[in-house]
Amino acid sequence: MTSPSKKAPLAAYSALLALFTLVAFHVPFFRRVLENIEGGFNGIVIAVTAVLLLLVLDFLLYYVLVWLLRGIGKFLVAFTLVGDAIMLYFVNTYDVLVTDEMMGNVFRTQYSEASGFFSFSFVLYVLLLGILPSIYVFCRKVDYGSWKRFLSWLGGCVAALLVLVFGNMKNWPWIDRNSTELGSLLMPWSYIVNSFRYQAAKKRKNVQEIPLPDATLTTDSRDVCVLIIGESARRDRFSLYGYGKETNPYTVKDSVKAYVANASATYTAAGVKAILEYKDTDELYEILPNYLYRTGVDVFWRTSNWGEPPVHVRSYEIISEIRDRYPGADRRHDGALLAGLKEELEAGGKDKVFAVLHTYTNHGPAYNTNYPPEFEVFTPVSNTVEMSKVSQEELDNAYDNSIVYTDWIIHQVIDIVRETGRRGCVLFVSDHGESLGENNLYMHGVPFSMAPREQIEIPFIVWTSDKSLHLKELPEVGQHHVFHSVLDFFGVDSPVFDESLSVFE
Repeated sequence: MTSPSKKAPLAAYSALLALFTLVAFHVPFFRRVLENIEGGFNGIVIAVTAVLLLLVLDFLLYYVLVWLLRGIGKFLVAFTLVGDAIMLYFVNTYDVLVTDEMMGNVFRTQYSEASGFFSFSFVLYVLLLGILPSIYVFCRKVDYGSWKRFLSWLGGCVAALLVLVFGNMKNWPWIDRNSTELGSLLMPWSYIVNSFRYQAAKKRKNVQEIPLPDATLTTDSRDVCVLIIGESARRDRFSLYGYGKETNPYTVKDSVKAYVANASATYTAAGVKAILEYKDTDELYEILPNYLYRTGVDVFWRTSNWGEPPVHVRSYEIISEIRDRYPGADRRHDGALLAGLKEELEAGGKDKVFAVLHTYTNHGPAYNTNYPPEFEVFTPVSNTVEMSKVSQEELDNAYDNSIVYTDWIIHQVIDIVRETGRRGCVLFVSDHGESLGENNLYMHGVPFSMAPREQIEIPFIVWTSDKSLHLKELPEVGQHHVFHSVLDFFGVDSPVFDESLSVFE
């Protein structure tokens, strides 16, 4: 056995790390491969090729990094090992796919949300699979070799990759069909590549808002409309839509209209963008609150969440600022968004007021922490972030209790709008749905093309105090109905208004 004080050839050092990466971090990958290949010789060829490709790719990554960058290269290798451990924890615990959309969620996540995922298992993953191997990476002395040896190994690896890739041309259709799912489980390539993909897409799409054509207000009525953007609320858990548990005990008394709706995405940023834009587009057009504010409506935004496009309105407040302003507000939950809401609706001095409340209440994994104790009406509940380790009943109860609390918030907003004495409207629309263990999936963020219905089907709830304003009977609506319905309610005349996308007759 090689003495720790003796330098190991860089090729042997890289090969050992590649083998460790293959064994430690790719069980989910090979599980998916075996689930998707057919039996027989060709299936064996695909599986063996996948093993060899991973070994060569990871060997090449480690060899090149350490040879070119030496100490910095070792640091980067250790960084990927810790990253692999973290990603493996999320893949195994929540059955997520490490796509560009998921990396977008990671970059947008704040500490308050990320800390909800910490657990003893998480620490073990990072310690055993990330930090301990990293100690070896730093402590093992390496014989880097010459330029000639470096180029020889580099050329050999490239040649091996070409043979493996082009020797499997007949399996390219299978690879293409499964590329999104399998590619998202390749460590560390999945989160490295998809991080760059997300950042490139963000830079490309969100450079500057495209202004909409000027609009005018055609009515002089005193109107107030509140849009509540829900987080991870799935439609089939609302008793308004027929769910067996009474999860809407408050709004059921408010004569609300509950539309069948589907989300345009399975993650927050894209879902919120769809709610606020006038059409389905990859471009960033002027969003609803900004457009209304420029048109002469008083607009303010309150949030306990994040991920919205740039907001340019009279007031934008995060929940901590609201709590500072109102010491009596709820210190832990979304009820704080209601503190002083009536006064804020009357503060702008304009006839027409639009408010957005961007909530967090139904976001996992710790659903039981998202509502006050008095809303724990269904028991027992899950009290851990490791959703796969609790019973389905406990997980369902915790989530359903968060829906009850959401229902209470909607009801409270309706009451506050009533108290203003103005012609009022309240809309509640979720950004996306949520998986609760169906098909071993949890939370959200699965690529839309393969997302289950639980992550797409959302509630779309409308209340208005104007009895003369009739709501259409529509078989289904989408998130883009919000933009045009709000314009319709306020009497906004705009070239982009689409009457067919308004819920009002």
